Amino acid sequence: QVQLEESGGGLVQAGGSLRLSCAASGRTFSRNAMGWFRQAPGKEREFVTAIDRNGGTTYYADSVKGRFTASRDNAKNTAYLQMNSLKPEDTAVYFCAAASRWGPTGVAGTRTGEYDYWGQGTQVTVSS
Repeated sequence: QVQLEESGGGLVQAGGSLRLSCAASGRTFSRNAMGWFRQAPGKEREFVTAIDRNGGTTYYADSVKGRFTASRDNAKNTAYLQMNSLKPEDTAVYFCAAASRWGPTGVAGTRTGEYDYWGQGTQVTVSS
């Protein structure tokens, strides 16, 4: 069992930056691939990025590629999402998720059903 808690959301102007954190409980954090998703009002939850168990492999949605960076510190049981050059369309609730299964590259997939554990989310609002 893994419990996840996101933090670091807030209100930022367009072009600004935020760093989200995802703190995991338990001693199995390093055994899980991680992902970040987001959900805007009235829209489905969408994939943002995935990272493998040791942080060596990442995969990004086209909409955030080059602006967002996923990382993790297994010693601290924490995953991070550094978000730069934020745009109003990045406004959403951001969720971290843990997966106990992954593909041949070590990252889990882009679908919500491929993740086993979820945090409660943190709101990110980008003003224009």
